[in-house]
Amino acid sequence: MTAPRNTPRTAGRRRGLGALLAGTAAAGLLLTGCGASGDSSSGKAADAPATREDGPAPAPSERGGDRLSTFALDVDTASYGYARRVLSEGGLPEPSTVRPEEFVNSFRQDYDRPDGDGFTVTVDGARAGDGDWALMRVGLATRPEPADDDAGRPPAALTFVVDVSGSMADEGRLDLVRQGLRTMTGRLRDDDSVALVSFSDEAETILPATRLGGNRDRVREAVDRLEVDASTNLGAGVRAGYTAALDGLRDGATNRVVLMSDALANTGETDADAILEEVSHARRDHGITLFGVGVGSEYGDDLMERLTNRGDGHTVYVSTAEEADRVFSEDLPRNVDLTARDAKAQVRFDPRTVAEHRLIGYENRRIADEDFRVDRVDGGEVGPGHTVTALYAVRLEDGASGRLATATVRWLDPASREPHEASRSLSTERLHGSVREASARFQVTAVAAHFAAALRENGFGPETPTLRGLAEHADTLASRTEDPQVEELAQAIHRAAELRGDE
Repeated sequence: MTAPRNTPRTAGRRRGLGALLAGTAAAGLLLTGCGASGDSSSGKAADAPATREDGPAPAPSERGGDRLSTFALDVDTASYGYARRVLSEGGLPEPSTVRPEEFVNSFRQDYDRPDGDGFTVTVDGARAGDGDWALMRVGLATRPEPADDDAGRPPAALTFVVDVSGSMADEGRLDLVRQGLRTMTGRLRDDDSVALVSFSDEAETILPATRLGGNRDRVREAVDRLEVDASTNLGAGVRAGYTAALDGLRDGATNRVVLMSDALANTGETDADAILEEVSHARRDHGITLFGVGVGSEYGDDLMERLTNRGDGHTVYVSTAEEADRVFSEDLPRNVDLTARDAKAQVRFDPRTVAEHRLIGYENRRIADEDFRVDRVDGGEVGPGHTVTALYAVRLEDGASGRLATATVRWLDPASREPHEASRSLSTERLHGSVREASARFQVTAVAAHFAAALRENGFGPETPTLRGLAEHADTLASRTEDPQVEELAQAIHRAAELRGDE
């Protein structure tokens, strides 16, 4: 392992970078519901949310229990990508690897977008079946990505941490990582900097922080030197990666570690808590965030997701050359810039109209309701071009009429740390008569959520469609939207139906 430099500039930054590693218990998932479309508002900081219809938000009610749902925003999609990989190879994903919110957030949405930093809020819904249930969708959207990738964003200081252990030799692992890094090198700006760390049983800094201007060939040569070695000491890799990031820390830049691995640790420290604390320390004290790229037919999804959650980042999964090109040419550049820090959402349900509500997924992103406006409590970091969707199954009170819920998002300005909020409400009058009457994008969201629930063998809300029925619905939506990603969804559901014998 290459010894890190120990200079006065970096010694203080490294405090707390001790040993550590990986291995974790799978987190359970709390399943709940789905939704549809509306308009939004965005606004400046507030101690109480501003709403744009039906008057002020209702006060909490003791009747019927908790009326609030609060969570940190999350734009992870790796769980869905990994499930598709497993299905394509003739298997069914382990239920513990299926996170419904990551299925839902894998698809393009049609939400309005704000002009500047922050969010717009969309709330819509549809009645489900003949009973008292409805599906409600809360959609949050950031400003579009600029047409010019260089427009307005600060420079980036990226440290790539690459797993070169023996398991990465299989097709679709290190080969995709190399390809992606070459693509990324061509996309970054001259004033961006790149560091490269590799790890197997030990970690090595292949390339210290290097400005790309005049050095792109040097970076590509370092990428070409990545070769498969021995076992997986993920803790050593992450530790060395954060050390390299601290060495190359740049004021005024977006400082980020990018971990590329199958996250299958088998050497070194196997307790995840220590490495999670190191990641949290670097984020909290130095603003270094973590982006995870998962690869491999066998993949430690739970560990990667926990690491990026603690590091205020998110995860994606790649299994094909096309996906690798998209992640490194689109997704990762999108995450160089930030439009919101510590973003949280809170939905307040009106007890006069809602008897019960259930959120789909987000279990390990839940926040205590009273911490929604406590800005030192960690939220999620979100960049331009992102959407975040939360889906709820809602059981209505008999004869319900009026407001159902008010959704509020709170975030910190990425530069000033000043808090802002935006809110939107939904009333019974704006519910579609059925899911099939809602927009195509709402229907895709509902199908994706039901698909995740089926793979977990745990339905939600008013009805549980068969996999065959979901596949046929997805076929119709793929034709209607002409969206290749919806076509991929339909293919995945058909494959799951075949494997389950649900034909």
